[in-house]
Amino acid sequence: LRLRALADAPDAFWAILDDDERKPDEAWQADLEAEDQVTLLGVLDDVDAGLVFGARHHERVEEAGLYGMWVAPEARGTGLADALVHGIIDWARVSGRQYLRLDVNDTNIAAQRLYARCGAEPSGRRDTFPPPRDHITEHELVIRLTDETTAE
Repeated sequence: LRLRALADAPDAFWAILDDDERKPDEAWQADLEAEDQVTLLGVLDDVDAGLVFGARHHERVEEAGLYGMWVAPEARGTGLADALVHGIIDWARVSGRQYLRLDVNDTNIAAQRLYARCGAEPSGRRDTFPPPRDHITEHELVIRLTDETTAE
């Protein structure tokens, strides 16, 4: 499913299909078994139709990150994407994180709307993919997972 995601939406991910196609089975298994992260699989009509990863944020290890979000074209608009994002939000809360961070391509309006529905707000941080895809710009969104009035 990850390879299908990379083939369907290559500009949505830092990873490149050619690299992941060469990844050995042991590396895929290690990713699934790594500590302090979760992989959620979305199923629609008994068919794997989406996935998302939650893990420690790659820069702010005390926070959570949402990575690799993808829903198959035939499952878009069904609510599966919302369910996957809320699954990661729930995982991050249970993991004790106060914030969930994610990046979204500046041209992916559907994803921006999805994340806004789930409570994400722009952090003001922007980045570009590494060359040769440095024409792709994305911005960071943040979802607050705790109520400031109850945080100590």
